[in-house]
Amino acid sequence: MIKRELRQAAGAAEDVTNSHALELLARAGFAASGILHFLVGAIAIRLAMGGTGNADFSGAVAELASRPAGPFLLWASFAACAALALWQASDAIFDYNRLPTKEKAGKKGKAAAQALVYAGLALTLFTFARGQGSPDANKQSATDLTVTVMKAPGGVALLVLIGLGIAVTGVIYGIRGPKKSFEKQLTMPASPKARTAVTVLGVTGYLAKGAVLLLAGLLITVATLRAHPDESTGLDGGLRALRDQPFGVYLLAAVGAGLICYGLYMVVRARLAKMTK
Repeated sequence: MIKRELRQAAGAAEDVTNSHALELLARAGFAASGILHFLVGAIAIRLAMGGTGNADFSGAVAELASRPAGPFLLWASFAACAALALWQASDAIFDYNRLPTKEKAGKKGKAAAQALVYAGLALTLFTFARGQGSPDANKQSATDLTVTVMKAPGGVALLVLIGLGIAVTGVIYGIRGPKKSFEKQLTMPASPKARTAVTVLGVTGYLAKGAVLLLAGLLITVATLRAHPDESTGLDGGLRALRDQPFGVYLLAAVGAGLICYGLYMVVRARLAKMTK
């Protein structure tokens, strides 16, 4: 009896996550993510030119909040990212079950990781939409969390693994660009010029996204091993560290331009993504 009720509940949940309305909202989640990446890239270029700002997602959300109709944009982006997180979670739970075990585990794991990423974006947007968020507060919260984890048994090893995991993800993103494997996620346009434009945006964007993830992951790892949690400053810290290198201003501007390309690619993905279950 209980098993049957659980199966019915699972079936109802799957029906909801397969709905056309949720699909439309999930597509909007790609666009919202693209806008945030675009803003991070623009802030990175501003930093390269000697300006100010936080080149991370909390900084991008703060920029979004400062625009005309900021509250509407924040709540709409929150709903879209939450829907995309739910869509990816549905993939992780209900889909790929007929695939071979190794392939099934890989696809489910990737979907679960994406669900966590978009849930994190949604949480940041929600915090700002309620008027409780700020880039400095988010950075301090990240540092406090790092300190707490480091003091826990096995916390240092866990943070090192997280940092290395983010760095490896960056390498994967960087490889995905030139290999053009991202095209498998899209229904490519028929026009040769449009196809070329999508490909150029994707290749450039994935290279830039890979670079910043690699930098952020290495910063977390090094800060943990040196027992300096204040140096574990994520995306913004990674980009600022890049600026401090030889020719760093030019490298930072190039990465910023690449992130803008990735943002535009994600907006295009909102239209072209293969969403079939």
